[in-house]
Amino acid sequence: MIQRCKSSHLYPICGASIVALVLLGCGEATTPSSPTVHPLPVVAAAGSTEAHLATIADEAVIMSWIEPEGEGVALRWSELNGKQWSTPVTIAAGDNWFVNWADFPSVEPINDTVWAAHWLVKKPGGTYAYDVTMAISRDSGAAWSEPFVPHQDGTATEHGFVSLFPWQGDVGALWLDGRKTQAEGEAHGHGGGMTLRAAAIDAELAPRNKTEVDGLVCDCCQTDVAIAASGPVAVYRNRTEDEIRDIYVARSINGDWKDGVAIANDGWEIAGCPVNGPAITAEGNHIGVAWFTAARGETKIRFAYSLDSGATFVDAIDISLDRPIGRVDTVLLADGSALVSWLRSAQGTAGDIVVRSVSADGELGPVHVIAATAAGRMSGFPQMVLRGEDVIFAWTDVNDTTTQVHTAIARAETLRPH
Repeated sequence: MIQRCKSSHLYPICGASIVALVLLGCGEATTPSSPTVHPLPVVAAAGSTEAHLATIADEAVIMSWIEPEGEGVALRWSELNGKQWSTPVTIAAGDNWFVNWADFPSVEPINDTVWAAHWLVKKPGGTYAYDVTMAISRDSGAAWSEPFVPHQDGTATEHGFVSLFPWQGDVGALWLDGRKTQAEGEAHGHGGGMTLRAAAIDAELAPRNKTEVDGLVCDCCQTDVAIAASGPVAVYRNRTEDEIRDIYVARSINGDWKDGVAIANDGWEIAGCPVNGPAITAEGNHIGVAWFTAARGETKIRFAYSLDSGATFVDAIDISLDRPIGRVDTVLLADGSALVSWLRSAQGTAGDIVVRSVSADGELGPVHVIAATAAGRMSGFPQMVLRGEDVIFAWTDVNDTTTQVHTAIARAETLRPH
């Protein structure tokens, strides 16, 4: 796998350095894995990694991942039927893909029949030059369109960290776009900063409503989008001229993206990308956002609710101070509470995937250990989705230098206080 660690001032914190940042916190009540947390059959091949989970109307769960194929890799998906994964379907394969622990492909159902997929393809002109490549299925993932690129700037720069979502009857795409980082007239120079851009992909696979959502953002933190009552709501890590890299929210109202605003002013000043994006979940006007911060040298997992589709947020809650590495995810439950998952450091180079509930009034439940994995980059970003009363987890299991995507299922009620 290509290692995304640069010597420039934008990337001084990466891989093992992230782990070294972790400070011991104030101890939290932790319970062992509940007996109702059950492993699911392994469907991905040895060497698989970069799992992504999505749902169709909170009923069907779709998992995508990449795994080795020949001299390259393939993007595959499977559907969870009860407690069994269906036979994997291959969307695309290539030997020129940009494969990276933090910038991973996805398959996202837009509705019952229209699905979207994306992956990353290297571009001549630089080690970190690559394009977002997409395909659309109109028969629930059975057949896929010819690949296409949603951005058309043509620069040999970074394009990635994509979120796909329903938008104005089409497929919405949000991504980090490096076109301004290339100095004018130079093939490899650095001009401006990373931007956040969006477009809607119509039935002819043409991008429309192309928008620069934010003109300066963190270079390699994941984005996420949820659909609230008001429309799509995006979360991302912003970057100010003073190198404050806090979590922002931007809303699309009637097709127009409003300026991003900080969810909580953590004040994390860091002259490099922490490779740790936020996660968002929404149901109607109710939104929850989880994120990692190390402001003032104190590592935290934080969470904030909004009751007005992301227009405002209540005061953020500290979910964890106990050895968090980050890599968060979150889901809203039927009773208005939320689950937040993250990776924390364990003994030596090991890590634990843990989950904790937070009620609508801020009450925290116990920390449950879902699975053990590595604390470094190979473990990637654990995923979590809700299917009815069940929570589905996916992560990359690391055994020495071998990886494989694993999954598990738990009843949501067992992860909350009784």
